[in-house]
Amino acid sequence: MISVCETPFDPSEHISAFDKNADAAGAVVSFLGKVRGKAGADDVKGLHLEHYPGATEKSIQEIEDAARRRWAIDDILIIHRVGRLKPGEPIVLVCVSAAHRRDAFEAADFLMDFLKTKAMFWKKEIRNDSEDWIEPRQDDYKDAERWQWEE
Repeated sequence: MISVCETPFDPSEHISAFDKNADAAGAVVSFLGKVRGKAGADDVKGLHLEHYPGATEKSIQEIEDAARRRWAIDDILIIHRVGRLKPGEPIVLVCVSAAHRRDAFEAADFLMDFLKTKAMFWKKEIRNDSEDWIEPRQDDYKDAERWQWEE
């Protein structure tokens, strides 16, 4: 399931529900990304995420489909926030269930690498004295390169 939402979500509720539906799986892996309170030496006051409805969900679906082609996955959950977020708030939750742990771990890692580099989101970091659009870091692209994206 893919959800792009403006409202805050409770990760523990989603992880618990996902786990209950994964009773045949041998592994459930989850990743929670949160808004940082610091960017280098600067305090972060918030993050503003924009998306293009429809196109964003399509880009995430393509990433999910690619993960399902690579690994034996039972189920995937991706929740991604948009709008204005405060430090400490969840941005993204990825859950993967599979028969074996390696498939679940690698698929979750793959999903996050491509959510960072291929999903259609635009992020603005809000600090005390500035607001700047931020791009994925070079390390994010380097992480994604190891998977050799297949169309």
